[in-house]
Amino acid sequence: MATRIIDRNMRLGAALPGGFRPRRLAVALLLLALAVAPGELGRLTRELMTDAYVQVSVFVAATLMLFYGSERLFRFDLGEALRGARGWQVPLAALLGATPGCGGAVVVVAAYTSGNARMGAVVAALTATMGDAAFLLLATRPDAAAVVLPLSLAVGIVTGWLVDRFDRSDLPRLHGASGELAPRIGRLRPRDIAYLLPLLPGLAVGIAQLVQIEVAMLQALPVTAIALTGTALGLFIWSSSPVTAMTNARDAPLTRMAEETSFISVWVIGAYLAYDYAAAFGGLDIAAWFQTVALLLPLIAVVVGFVPGCGPQMLVTMLYVNGALPFAALIGNAISNDGDALFPAIAINPRAAIMATVYSAIPALLVAYGFLLFAPDFMN
Repeated sequence: MATRIIDRNMRLGAALPGGFRPRRLAVALLLLALAVAPGELGRLTRELMTDAYVQVSVFVAATLMLFYGSERLFRFDLGEALRGARGWQVPLAALLGATPGCGGAVVVVAAYTSGNARMGAVVAALTATMGDAAFLLLATRPDAAAVVLPLSLAVGIVTGWLVDRFDRSDLPRLHGASGELAPRIGRLRPRDIAYLLPLLPGLAVGIAQLVQIEVAMLQALPVTAIALTGTALGLFIWSSSPVTAMTNARDAPLTRMAEETSFISVWVIGAYLAYDYAAAFGGLDIAAWFQTVALLLPLIAVVVGFVPGCGPQMLVTMLYVNGALPFAALIGNAISNDGDALFPAIAINPRAAIMATVYSAIPALLVAYGFLLFAPDFMN
């Protein structure tokens, strides 16, 4: 049964020749067409794609490479560590959830399903996780990330302990279900190596911009060409990939990095384009419009957090980065959202995933409205 659920959730439809997925290919071609469009549309698109690449994608790639490389090098099994954590299970689960991306939260849900973790651990992980939106916040507002991520971690731990103390639900567990939800690619491909090449100079540029230093050697680099090349390679990898959000742990770290960075980058580009297109071509003053419903913004952000996937959460983060949303809305969304982790979590154990998400809504609303009422200008 678990296998059938997983297959149904991971299926992307019949592939075209070359392994391309029709809907993904259509999105990739549309983005490339926008980038080469004449006039203001093309210029703005190329600028936004360049910003998305050097401000977010390169840091996502570096983080994933460090994480997956260390996991492979030290042969560290997170599921085994969680099972043996005993009294430290909830804090460890929250720490796994707080790791940018969805992998840590999926490990916790898989451990619960196989009987190696308690419900409090699932709630802690899904409450602490910000999903892929954490990458965007770390790259664009590290000062806010330094508050959001530790606070989400602390809220996750406390909520997980409370659930373990008071929850008496006895949900069925699909014994034998595995965390290996993603199809295995099985080999290091030329496209993975090619994807790494523009990332190295792109990361150097991104770091220089982040710390606000000028390096003569970097100023001579064709940054736009590097960023657009990396973006085009990512779109190629994403549009021909069988992977949905997460990769198989048995694949090579470089392959996993290329696949997941490409996936995340598409959503990042979408968030960048959505906001700036609305402002530049739609004449929409989003910040002013949101001011008319200021008291409802945290609630709206928390509800958006219930939506599976990283796209809506990326957009909430982007709105905050651009000053359209208050910090209260960002922290509410960060606590309530599970990002892409909710897809595989539902595939493994839907009732546990849904109940954990409902549990996380309570602290999300309390913390969000706490900031709105008592510290309305915090981190804005």
